[in-house]
Order: sequence, then structure tokens, then C-alpha cells
Amino acid sequence: MTSEPSTVDTPLKKLVGEKTAKALAGHLDLHTAGDLVYHFPRRYDERGEHTDIRSLDVGEQVTVLAQVQRTAVRPMRQRRGNLLEVTVGDGSGGVLTCTFFGNQAWRERELRPGRWGLFAGKVTEFRGKRQLNGPEYVLLGEGGDGEAAANEEVEEFAGALIPVYPAAAAVPTWVIARCVRVVLDTFTPPDDPLPATVRATRNLVGIDAALREIHRPTSKEALYRARRRLKWDEAFAVQLTLVQRKHRAAAWPARARPARAGGLLDAFDARLPYELTSGQQTVGREVAADLATPHPMHRLLQGEVGSGKTVVALRAMLQVVDAGGQAALLAPTEVLAAQHHRGILDLLGPLGRAGELGAADDATRVELVTGSLGAAARRRALAEVAEGRAGIVLGTHALLYEGVDFADLGLVVVDEQHRFGVEQRDALRAKADQPPHVLVMTATPIPRTVAMTVYGDLETSTLSQLPQGRSPIASHVVPAAEKPAFLDRAWRRLREEVGKGHQAYVVCPRIGEGPQSDEEPPREDDNGRRPPLAVTEVAPLLAEGPLHGLRIGVLHGRLPADEKDAVMRAYAAGDLDVLVATTVVEVGVNVPNATVMIVLDADRFGVSQLHQLRGRVGRGSAAGLCLLVTEAAEGSSARERLDAVASTTDGFKLAELDLEQRREGDVLGATQSGRRSHLRLLSLLRDTDLIRDARAEAITLVEEDPELARHPALAASVAALVDEERAEYLEKG
Repeated sequence: MTSEPSTVDTPLKKLVGEKTAKALAGHLDLHTAGDLVYHFPRRYDERGEHTDIRSLDVGEQVTVLAQVQRTAVRPMRQRRGNLLEVTVGDGSGGVLTCTFFGNQAWRERELRPGRWGLFAGKVTEFRGKRQLNGPEYVLLGEGGDGEAAANEEVEEFAGALIPVYPAAAAVPTWVIARCVRVVLDTFTPPDDPLPATVRATRNLVGIDAALREIHRPTSKEALYRARRRLKWDEAFAVQLTLVQRKHRAAAWPARARPARAGGLLDAFDARLPYELTSGQQTVGREVAADLATPHPMHRLLQGEVGSGKTVVALRAMLQVVDAGGQAALLAPTEVLAAQHHRGILDLLGPLGRAGELGAADDATRVELVTGSLGAAARRRALAEVAEGRAGIVLGTHALLYEGVDFADLGLVVVDEQHRFGVEQRDALRAKADQPPHVLVMTATPIPRTVAMTVYGDLETSTLSQLPQGRSPIASHVVPAAEKPAFLDRAWRRLREEVGKGHQAYVVCPRIGEGPQSDEEPPREDDNGRRPPLAVTEVAPLLAEGPLHGLRIGVLHGRLPADEKDAVMRAYAAGDLDVLVATTVVEVGVNVPNATVMIVLDADRFGVSQLHQLRGRVGRGSAAGLCLLVTEAAEGSSARERLDAVASTTDGFKLAELDLEQRREGDVLGATQSGRRSHLRLLSLLRDTDLIRDARAEAITLVEEDPELARHPALAASVAALVDEERAEYLEKG
């Protein structure tokens, strides 16, 4: 260890010792003084205020500030020795039992009633009581009166605000706090990268004060100022990156694809059997104008399930074909790609059957390219694409493989963009000689702040109207564990719908035996929960039990492609009453006769997934019903999430709920890159005004100095917060 001045690059082993540095690196990915200084507290406990123990979830890794209420020693049943049970409380009625195995009389003497401490461990449940098994702990004083106990960790918590860090079982929060103190004692921060004019205009404290106060706050006001400055740095880095990318993109060349009077698009509009909604018309004009410019369109089209995004995209594709180019639509699954192919052929009719009998004079061809095509069919399809006869090409990631060449790729439409890696999307765009126009579609509504932060370099269009004829969807939570009779009633309700001539979905989180699939949650649960229900196990039980006599089909991602297609065709034709499936039906599947969906183990799905799944019913004239079956206990966060989904069909409200429950940093691609998120403090929901202000300052700065040449420290800071990998993620997103 050293007392010499340290910088952001100083290795932690020089400051905190080899053993502690190894633990910080191995468990928390912290290697340098800068890593640790930017490892901010998750929250602050306050002396005299309690931690709400009742809000803790089973399975959660927690650190709680609590007071010892009582201790009890009893012999263990299965082996020799005693068990020490220490009941700790938060002062408001919430209690946890801390259990310690073995003869530990010294611990009983130490954990006397009245003592306050921080207790860290994983919440488990035993006989209806929440507990921590063998938790790590540090005691804060004698009898809760604030007098420091005789150990060095307590020095970290001498102030009124006690920092609680994101920690690991092997590196509890008080160890991190001690290391932070050691580092800050010698830490020399870099020169403040934020221009002085921005600091003054926005009333922001300096970086040195911010870093010290966030770890060891002298007051709530000082902590607020520190957090605001550090949040600003995160928001400003992201916005500068996005504004720079947008600035550069404006100079990229692209081939203009203006509309052509009397072409395919006009013919298509003339044969549409219904009138476009006003929203579809407005968005259509925006897209048409973008396509007519010599710079690549980069537009996000969001709209609820069934709002008519596909028709908007098809009209854009036809405009490009009219201008002599080709359009490719990338779908996340073969089921959806095949359905798009059938749906677009039906919409186009003779306009999409060039070279066939009865085709229109200026028709184009619509080709489907998937990994399951036979060799002969693949050669024929690839030739149609390479020679330009296929104006519209639909497919999965198979479109990205070598050997799929386009004559003149003018437009890329990406459906359900969140299902693709950025590298895949970029590989498709690279198949054009010049950057193609790009239209990204999603049925997962994106809160305004997320769009501003993640899609700040895209123009955004929203379809909020549903086409005429769409029916409302009622959703209800079915608490199977508390009220088994409700589940019986759910199956009877499904049979009633089938009796009326309708169809149903039953959705499970897991496929069954075999290798893990992308569409499945983890099978094993450390908290004692059973594995998620599986399609291959549930389907036969339903066939023999509550759905006996109904025609049941099975659909999941491990089926061969031709079998998947056959099942979907049979279901769409009405030859099956019930489809038992995984989330392969989440997007794009369109069977208007399906009116009821039962989602089993609904708490294993995310909010957006449930909203997408629910959109599969109510697509015809009959009302839709979605039943969310769960064993999650009333009052748990999982149950509250399901109650929220059941209470509204407003996708934007649900998207905000989804964002609240996910790590904020996921939006920056941290999950895609497998690296730690760099959005540590910024909340996309709570910091809307700050993000807006940061964007305004970023626009001003980039207009004056596009490459930040006059602000090298700021450019370096931005590069550290939003590295090249994340910058590319933002650009390609």
C-alpha cells in the first residue's frame, strides 16, 4: 500500500493491498482507483431511520440497517451443535431472522439486543419467515446511541448518512467503504472536463467535490449537488455522442428514392380494402419524405401491437422498388418471417407475383430467405435477389450470411429491433454499396426519455391509433397458489371460448428437456422455486386433463422449421383449438379468431413480453381475454408487476414500469456487450429535465466544435463514459 498521490489509473493493489484488490477485481470488476471512485453507493441509510425490511424480496442480495431485538440458542436436530437465531428489526414492524450454525457463544455476546448494525446476505424463506443464513455484519455502536464500536469499519459510518454500495457476498459494503476512504485520502482527480461555461450556466459543482461528497456526504444538500453533477456527466456524455453521430450522418451520401406517380405504390393504395388511419397517413408522409432525400433515413417507427406498422413499412418498400431499388425486411424468427411473407403476398396480390400468370404489368417479386430453405429453393431465391428481380426480400438473420447479395439494396426494415444484436443489423446494412435507408419498427412503446437517450440520432414516429375493428383485451391475474379454484375456472373459460368457435393460446416459459433456448428463462432457481413450466410437459397434461377432447398443437423454437410452419398454418386455418407455445408467438403471429390466452408462470416473463404476448388475442371482432397465472405471493414485486400489466393496456405506461424494474444501464447495450453499465446514477424516468438540458448543451457545443477539438478533456471523459463499443451500439441501434 502507498501514501503517494493516486490517480484514476493507479492499480488498487497499490492502495488497498493484494488480497483486497483481488477480491474487488474478481467479484466487482474493480481494478483501478478510478473504477472504485466511480463505484457509487446504491443508497444511503440514515441513523434513526429504518430500512423497510417488509419490502425485501426472497432471493434478493441485501444490506439492511437493523437493530438486534432478541437472540435464541437451540440444539440442531440433524447434527451436533447449536443454532443461534438473532431476530433483527427495522423499527416499523419488519423483522428478519439471522441464523448462525455451530457453537458461537462469542457471537451471542456480541449481538446483544439493542445493538444496531449492517447485515448483508441473501434473503431466503423458511416456514413463512424471511431470514438471512450466516450473514456478514458490522455493528455500528453500543445500544444504538451512536458511540463508535471498537473496529475500524465503523469509521466509515461515522456520518449521519451511511453509504450502502453494490456489493458481493465476499466483498460486503463496509469493506468497499473502507477501501474508498483509503483511495480518497490520496486521490488526485483529473482536471474538470466540463467546460466552465456549462458548469456556471447549469450551476454544477466541480468534479473533485462531487466525487468526495457522493461517498462521504457531509449533508443531504451536498449529496444532492454531487449526484446532480455526476448524473449530468453521464447524460452529457451520451447526448454529445448521439448529437455528434447525427451531425456526421447528415453528411453521409445515400441514393434518393423519391415516390413515382403511377407506380406500384399507387396501385397498392388503390387496391387496399380499407382506409389508412390518419396516423398511418401522417407517418407514411414522413417516411416518403425521408426516402426522397440524398441522406440515409434512420427512423424509428413505434406503435402498439396491431397499429398497422407493417402496412406503413410495405408502402415504404414499394416506394423504393418504384425508384429502382430493393427492400429487405429482417424478422427475428422464421415463424414471423414466414407470416410476413404470406401477409405481404396477400396484401399485394397480383402486384407481388412478377413472372406468374395473372401478375400485374409492373409487378415485383417477394422472396423469403430463411435458414431452413432447401438447396434448390435457396439457389433460386438467391438468384432472384442478386439479379434484382425480387424487389422485396423477407427473412431472418439468414439474410446476413455470405452468399446473400442484393442488386441494389435501398431500404432495410428491421422488425422488433430489440430482438437483434447490433452486429447483425449492421451486417445487413453493409450489403449495400451506399448506406441504405433504415426503418426500425417496434411494438414495445418507448418512453420519451428513453427515445431521447438511446435513439437520439433517430427520427421517431409513433402510431397511436388502432385500426377499426380491433377489440379490447381484458387481463386478469390468476393467483394459482392462493386460489386453485381460479385456475380451474380459467380452463373452463378457455373451453367456453372454444365452444363459441374461437381459439386459444397457452404460453409457457420453457420448452422442456434439451438444450437451453434463447426463448427460455433459467431453469434452476437458487431460492427453492421449482423450474418454470415447460411446453412439452404441460401440453400432454392439458390433453389428458382440463382440455381433454380439444385439438391441441405445440409450437416452440426447437421444432424443425417445416413443422413450425405446418403448426402455424393449421392453427391459422382453424384446424387446432389450442396452441401451447413458448414466446415464439410473442411477435407477429396474427390469428383473428384467437380470443383467449393463458400465460402460465406469468411472473417469469418481463412486462414488455407480457404486453406483446397479450397482443396476440383480440385481433378480430370478438373481445380478447388474457389470464396471467402465477404462484407469486400477494404484495411481492412480481405480483405487483403482474397487477400493473393487468390494470392497463397503455403500452407507454407499461414501458415505464418495465424501465423502472430493469437496470437503467441496459439501454446502453451493457447486456449486449456483457460489460458493466456506465449509466450508474442517471434515471431515464426521474431525470427527464436534466437529460433534456444536457441535450440542449450538447447541440450547442457540437454546432460550435463538432469533434470537440477545443475540449480535449471533455472528449476523453466522453470516451471513458461512452466508449467506442457503446458509441457504435448507439449509432447502429
